[in-house]
Amino acid sequence: MHKYRSLALNVLAVFIITLLGAYFSPTFAEQKTYLELFMSFGALLFIFSVVVIFASLGFHSFALFLSVFLAIVVSLYGVLGALLVTSMSYFLWGSIFAMEVLLFHNGSQSAREWFITRYTFKTFKMEYYAFYPLMGLLYIVLELVPHLFSKDKLLKFTPSKVLKEMEALLD
Repeated sequence: MHKYRSLALNVLAVFIITLLGAYFSPTFAEQKTYLELFMSFGALLFIFSVVVIFASLGFHSFALFLSVFLAIVVSLYGVLGALLVTSMSYFLWGSIFAMEVLLFHNGSQSAREWFITRYTFKTFKMEYYAFYPLMGLLYIVLELVPHLFSKDKLLKFTPSKVLKEMEALLD
C-alpha cells in the first residue's frame, strides 16, 4: 500500500494544480482550457483504472480490448459514455454469469457443461466475486418476486454452496 502512495499523491496533485489553474485564470478561454484538461485527465484515469482492474482479475486480453474501446468511446461521447459502456458491460456479462450460476445451482446440466467448457476454478472464483451482487439481484427478480405473486415453491439460493460445488467440479 505504501508503494502506491506517491503515485496517488502525484495523480491528486495533477488534478489539484489543474483545478487551481482553472480557478485563477484571468480569462474565460483559459478557464475553459484548464477544465477541458481536467476532464481529459479524468477520462484517462478512468480508462487506466478499468484496465488495471480487469488485468488484475486475470483478463489481460479483454483489458487491452476494453481500454481501446473505452478510449474510442471517450473520444466520441465523453466520460459519461465510457461510464455507460462500462456499467452496461458489467451488467450484461454479470447477468449472463449470474443466470448460469442460478441454473447450475438448480441442477441444470447445460449450465454445468457451460462452466466446464469455459472456466477453471480460479477464473470462476474471480467472476464469482466480481458478479456477486448481480447473483443476489437476479435471485430476487427471478425467484423471490414471482414467489410473492404466484405462491410457487421458493427455491433457496446459497452462493457458498455453489462455490464449493464449483471447486469440486472445476479442479
